[in-house]
Amino acid sequence: MTDSVRIVVCGDEGTGKSSLITCLVKDHFRSTKIQSTLPPLTIASVDNLSTTIVDTSALPTERATLRKEIRRGNVICLVYSDHYSYERVSLFWLPLFRSLGVNLPVVLCANKSDLYPDVEAEKEMIPIMMEFKEIDSCIRASAKEMRNVNELFYLCQRAVTHPIAPLYDAKEQNLKPAAVAALERIFFLCDRDQDGLLSDSEIQDFQRKCFNKTLSADDLSDIKATIRKTLPEGATESGINRAGFILLNKFFAEKGRHETIWSILRTFHYTDSLSLKDSFLHPQFEVPENASAELSPIGYRFFVDLFLLFDKDNDGGLNEEELQALFAPTPGLPASWVDSSFPSSTVRSEAGHITLQGWLAQWSMTTFQEPKTTLEYLAYLGFESPSDLKSGTAGSGGSGNTTAALKVTKPRRKKRRQAKVERNVVLCYIVGSAGCGKSTILDVFLNRGFSGVYCPTIRRRTAINSVEMQGGKQCYLILEELGELEPAILSNPHALSACDVLLFTYDSSDPTSFPHLANLITKHPHLTSIPSVFAALKADRDKTTQRFELQPEEYTRALGMSAPLHVSAAWAGRGGGGGGGSGGYEGDGGGVQGLFVAVAEAALKPESALPKKEEEGRDWNGLYIAAAVGAATCAMMWFVWKRTSAGS
Repeated sequence: MTDSVRIVVCGDEGTGKSSLITCLVKDHFRSTKIQSTLPPLTIASVDNLSTTIVDTSALPTERATLRKEIRRGNVICLVYSDHYSYERVSLFWLPLFRSLGVNLPVVLCANKSDLYPDVEAEKEMIPIMMEFKEIDSCIRASAKEMRNVNELFYLCQRAVTHPIAPLYDAKEQNLKPAAVAALERIFFLCDRDQDGLLSDSEIQDFQRKCFNKTLSADDLSDIKATIRKTLPEGATESGINRAGFILLNKFFAEKGRHETIWSILRTFHYTDSLSLKDSFLHPQFEVPENASAELSPIGYRFFVDLFLLFDKDNDGGLNEEELQALFAPTPGLPASWVDSSFPSSTVRSEAGHITLQGWLAQWSMTTFQEPKTTLEYLAYLGFESPSDLKSGTAGSGGSGNTTAALKVTKPRRKKRRQAKVERNVVLCYIVGSAGCGKSTILDVFLNRGFSGVYCPTIRRRTAINSVEMQGGKQCYLILEELGELEPAILSNPHALSACDVLLFTYDSSDPTSFPHLANLITKHPHLTSIPSVFAALKADRDKTTQRFELQPEEYTRALGMSAPLHVSAAWAGRGGGGGGGSGGYEGDGGGVQGLFVAVAEAALKPESALPKKEEEGRDWNGLYIAAAVGAATCAMMWFVWKRTSAGS
């Protein structure tokens, strides 16, 4: 809401513009003649709203000044006082305002109403209001009798601070679509149990959030009765439905109580254009280099509660209808979800519905890759931080502190040789020759089972799931197959900076598969600076000798790394080897799950998954500095002792 209002008072000469301004300031009517055009004056109100009132002249010689002041104003107070000046409102003044291209609200004032006591205001003003949408409100006033003077300028202030134009269409006599959409979202957020009704307790919570007070039982009954007169099904003893809530706000607009609607909208972070505040959707949240963003415990709790609330059939999955209901107060699925072909990017039930595990995994990936998107949707979906719950702003989207749902991990070292990485979400790029089985590994990772049909990957493909580590700790692993972008990404060290671990895969039954991998590493030596795991896929087939100077086991041994894991997607779910620990997973067990654990461990313990290099020469710089400091100290002590001895 603005903190300053500039009112431009317009009208024909002799309508009493200057008298109205003088009465407001002096609080009495001056019968003596006053100057034709008063200088601008500024009034400060108790609510820190600064109001500047500008008097204008209708003389043709002052037309340039009039245009200038209109363009600088926030609202126009248009005054008439007799039939001639009334006719000029629609024939001259309102067309003039339109010709200037300004989009300002107009408050129409019939001054000197004491001279025409029998005029019916509705018959006089409503035709003009119906013709000119820019007219915000109308009022009959009398400067001589001090009638409605304060009310006139209050209406001018209100036209700026609480505009009716974005809310209500006077010609259509209905709320505007943008206002309806905003109020429907507010209803959604206040309907805590998602039963389609605002119960009495939910209405009282709403009252406290928006107006800092509750309704009496009689007031609540009167509101329901008012709604039922027009829309019988809009309110019942159980509560008010969405149509009834919209109708109630329409009544507020029709009765000139649009301050009430704006109080509701602004509590829920809406701007005057009925969009959500950018600072609310996109709060400041920085992720340092080599760090990452993750959901905090209260962030995970929020998404768990959201899932359980919208799983109406309690089948452990969100079907398409339930997902649509959940995302109703948002612009729809995030763009990145659509690009990754959600929900195929995460875990689904046998019926194809996203499970709680998959739901949390998807948001974990979104937070890791696009924390700003998660913050935006937390705002849309009504996240409440603990501070909001304590302060009583819960239910309104709170103070906008959605960042409480996220946390920033400790940055990993640029040189990745460190004992442990402190994060719960890690990203793995899968690298290997075409047809070696990368896509099948992603399918098995998402519990899709094995399919022997080969389908080449063109676009990047992502899969996210949780992995249970040794000791029971859970980690979210993002597996990404690069598709046609693989050569460009592997050749660019900067493009690899987000990657925590590489999974080098080859077809153990294809003699040309591993040479492709080895040649990639030779061509891009910077790949050896990223923690890596080697996997021999299709281990259910006959193993063949690779056409390379070193066999895979020899190659990894020469690097000082664990031997390749021998796995088969065809054996997924049948149990078997894979093993665990840091000694490698070589064997015939086909342990696909063991492969995922090994990849996650390599990301979290990078030192164990990097080539073993000869110990670098010792850094003597620290020793040299310490020796220099020690020598300087000894010299200073000798100098002090020498002077002391000479003095004695």
